[in-house]
Amino acid sequence: MAHALAPGVCDAASVYLLERWRRGENATLTADPPRIEAHRLALRVGTDSREDWEAVLPVGEVTVFPRGTPQARALASGQAQLLDAVDTLTSQRLTASANGDARVHDLLTVTSFLIVPLRLRGATIGFVVCSRGPKRETFLPADVAAVEALAARASVALDNARRYEHERRTTLAIRDSLPAGPLHEFEGCRVTHGSLSAGPDTVIGGDWYDVLRRPDGRVSLIVGDAMGHGPESAVAMLQLRTAVRTLAALDIPAAELVQRLDALACETPGASFATCIYAEWDARRRVCTLVGAGHPPPLLRGPDGRSTPVPLVGAGLPLGLGTDHYEPTVLDVPEPALLVLYSDGLVESRDADIDQEIARLASRLDAAADAPAAPDALPALCRHLLHSPSDTTGADDRTLLLAELTPARDQPPGPRA
Repeated sequence: MAHALAPGVCDAASVYLLERWRRGENATLTADPPRIEAHRLALRVGTDSREDWEAVLPVGEVTVFPRGTPQARALASGQAQLLDAVDTLTSQRLTASANGDARVHDLLTVTSFLIVPLRLRGATIGFVVCSRGPKRETFLPADVAAVEALAARASVALDNARRYEHERRTTLAIRDSLPAGPLHEFEGCRVTHGSLSAGPDTVIGGDWYDVLRRPDGRVSLIVGDAMGHGPESAVAMLQLRTAVRTLAALDIPAAELVQRLDALACETPGASFATCIYAEWDARRRVCTLVGAGHPPPLLRGPDGRSTPVPLVGAGLPLGLGTDHYEPTVLDVPEPALLVLYSDGLVESRDADIDQEIARLASRLDAAADAPAAPDALPALCRHLLHSPSDTTGADDRTLLLAELTPARDQPPGPRA
């Protein structure tokens, strides 16, 4: 905006935002505020670069405009202020900060000084300052109207930018709440995980995963998917993930945990029809307990080097439907194995049914796992599978969790009592 105004429309232009609005606070002003704190967002003097004026008018500086200044009047009234000279306070402030810079004298020698408020949904969020020197005509009503039209468009753009930044910070905070680090090691279990969003404009969606240390050396693993993309799905995902952590702390059986999660999803906006696969690994007992809720079946790669889908017991309907009962699937794992939990973004395709795509994922897993091992073999395998989905359009988020299950050798196999 500053470049659109100077030097074409005026000799100098600057854009200010209310500091409280920029910070995301309520920008509504009283009828006669005692002072205004405004953040200088942009500056343009003739064809000079921003750096040429950093010592005198630094972008990013917060300036206080007391009651009675034309800037405060423009903000409080929402009306443009047109003067034939720079106001006294601005003149004094610039002279004091000039440090002998002779250019400030030219900047203050104006014949027309215009302040146009930036308004958005009835509130004033900032203002634009334009000035013309003696070599140009004063601002005419048509000039004021043109700057006001540009200010109206700029206000919408600024609002969109702030909304996007707020959403970006929120989703980044949610993403950062997921387990960090390429590899987690527990008793009899090494875990790696990863997630990719559905496109370059989506930071995070409804996919989530978690790894929880349990009593007696057990480990809980979960991958889930709340429907949709964007902040609504991300919030539903965060609530479900938090609920799993809370329920796991109660140390209840796996099937009961998913049952309670289903009841919670019924009361959580955006969580209905969410899916998940929950696994509990007990290395001492050599038992892995799985409970599915409308989610693709996990893969298990045993000592024979073949990955196969685990047939889950029961229908395992999605969360939030009030399912009466979830059935656990209990696997004896007497030898080391690789458990793979994933979201449907890795196996959905427009060209094949999901069973075929699950078989393809298993084949890709076997082919990659048979390659020579590297120091970071498990994280590298996770990255490889994440970036080779069946649907190359990347229409859905992709989440993957790999767990190397190593049963203890000094305990008899069998389910936990």
